[in-house]
Amino acid sequence: MPTVSMTVNGKAVSADVEPRTLLVQYLRENLRLTGTHVGCDTSQCGACVVHVNGKSVKSCTVLAVQTEGADVTTIEGLATNSELHPMQEAFRENHGLQCGFCTPGMVMSAIDLVQNNTNPSEQDIREWLEGNICRCTGYHNIVKSIEAGAKAMQG
Repeated sequence: MPTVSMTVNGKAVSADVEPRTLLVQYLRENLRLTGTHVGCDTSQCGACVVHVNGKSVKSCTVLAVQTEGADVTTIEGLATNSELHPMQEAFRENHGLQCGFCTPGMVMSAIDLVQNNTNPSEQDIREWLEGNICRCTGYHNIVKSIEAGAKAMQG
């Protein structure tokens, strides 16, 4: 079995993995970081979005061995000293979640959007989130949350 080494949420980790192990499986099963959810196993829902080297990726489409040496951030790695990331706080403040299953992927995708577009329009947000599915809401509060999170991330 190959050994994979990476940095996850600022901590160096290493483990022997089956070559077919998906990144989402590695995070959940090996590292017990269960905030990254498995929703569809087909890369349709976006519940498994994490950041790899600063870019959002669906971790159900990436093999763990492909992230050798990478810097991976999960939803658990966003808060600092018990203080929520501004985007997490915006989701909480603006009721951008309902059951919460899709929320980690939405937050991770939203942060990547704002890093690429500091002042996204409603249309920009809705287009960016096309790969993230929420089965509980009509997306109104999710969009509102991302708009507020974008402002908070700017200062």
